[in-house]
Amino acid sequence: MTKNLCIIIIIYVCISKYICGGYDMDMKKMTCCFSGHRDIPPSEKQQIILKSRKYIRDLVNNGVKYFGVGGALGYDTLAAQILFQLRSEELHHIKIILVYPFDGFTNRWTQEQQAVYAELLSQYDKIVCVADRPGKEAYLQRNRHLVNFSSYCVAYCTRSYGGTAYTLNYAKSQGVSVLNTAEY
Repeated sequence: MTKNLCIIIIIYVCISKYICGGYDMDMKKMTCCFSGHRDIPPSEKQQIILKSRKYIRDLVNNGVKYFGVGGALGYDTLAAQILFQLRSEELHHIKIILVYPFDGFTNRWTQEQQAVYAELLSQYDKIVCVADRPGKEAYLQRNRHLVNFSSYCVAYCTRSYGGTAYTLNYAKSQGVSVLNTAEY
């Protein structure tokens, strides 16, 4: 009986790793991604920061250790800055992962935006590029990657249409718990 149980466990582990591309399902339970709009009204920024920090702390208290961000302007950048600050202050064990769409996706950004991105780049624990060529599909692929490897998604979404809303709807359809720092 014990031998059969071992064989079943080995088969389960092999199938899980095949289905998840070698990704450990326990890691998914400990992973949160972020999604949000590029534009954040200055009058709302402090409230979004406070809610994001609270959600991150609550998630860490519930076993989340890995945080994936998409590297975009706006909320992605803000989320990364919040995570790096929290890691330096109190949450020293968290791991922060950049998942970006394709090489050169920042080429059209201003020099100031590129400088902020470059400053953050060296602080990530892991960097993942999801596509080898530019295009709208690469951004969708990045967002799906973030969601597919997460159990939670912290978001800043104020409307029911657009890329962020699409990502949050996709997350919900995949059973990912969404924590929105804004109401829409």
